[in-house]
Amino acid sequence: MEKYYNECVQNLDYQINELSVEIEDRMQLAQEVIKLLIKCLADLKQEVMKSGFKDEEEEIYFFKKLKPIILSKLICYNAVFKIEAKKPYGGKKVLDEYFNTELTKLKRFYDNNKEFYSYYRTNSSYLDHKYFVRGNYDIVLSLDTFYFETDHSFSTSHDYKVAKILANDRIQVFLEEQLNNNNITNRTNDVSLTWTGSKVALIELIYGLNAQGVLNNGNADIVAIVRFFERSFNVDLGDFYHTYMELKSRKITQTKFLDSMREALIKKMDEQDER
Repeated sequence: MEKYYNECVQNLDYQINELSVEIEDRMQLAQEVIKLLIKCLADLKQEVMKSGFKDEEEEIYFFKKLKPIILSKLICYNAVFKIEAKKPYGGKKVLDEYFNTELTKLKRFYDNNKEFYSYYRTNSSYLDHKYFVRGNYDIVLSLDTFYFETDHSFSTSHDYKVAKILANDRIQVFLEEQLNNNNITNRTNDVSLTWTGSKVALIELIYGLNAQGVLNNGNADIVAIVRFFERSFNVDLGDFYHTYMELKSRKITQTKFLDSMREALIKKMDEQDER
């Protein structure tokens, strides 16, 4: 199951990256990605129905760790689409109020699910047999009403909540970016930083940060990271995924920039120690 899942996710990420390069409009991109995610989940469900799980441990792992990753992307892109669709016309004050209201909604979900947040964030497992095994729901464990209307052959009582937690992390970053961009647009004396290195070097750095899992606890989407760096450093990275594939195919060194950056930092530290 995990092998099939990994192939599914790899193909999905590739298609999302391709769409992100082709489509600039955020709402249109969200619509197209949502279609991909719905199909991916449908294919995954079909595979689960066909192959099942070898034991309860594998089932728990799937519904706790694997399915929520894809489902969280669906929740996130759907939220972005709705946020963009409902965004009011107006100046800084109007937009700030709108984005802050959306952030408040995220906090409300957290406030209503503090216990489960704590359980999930601390990587607890003593209730996994209740939370992430189909049909083992417990009415006492803060069930959402919609759970009773879901397809229980492909859902557990809390796999959606895990996906919602992951999605909310990404939605929060998106909203904070909008607030930040809104503030930058309205500041005239703001310091501007421009990337003056090669685009290949920046793409290498971005993929390195993504691989290290240091952004949003490793849940940041590569497209979101790229767009953030493009805005922050006033650079257009173009078909970054194609560039990444070229990095992978390098024969001598795949991490030329990261290696040189490490050497430059060590050299600077050594020189400072000698003073």
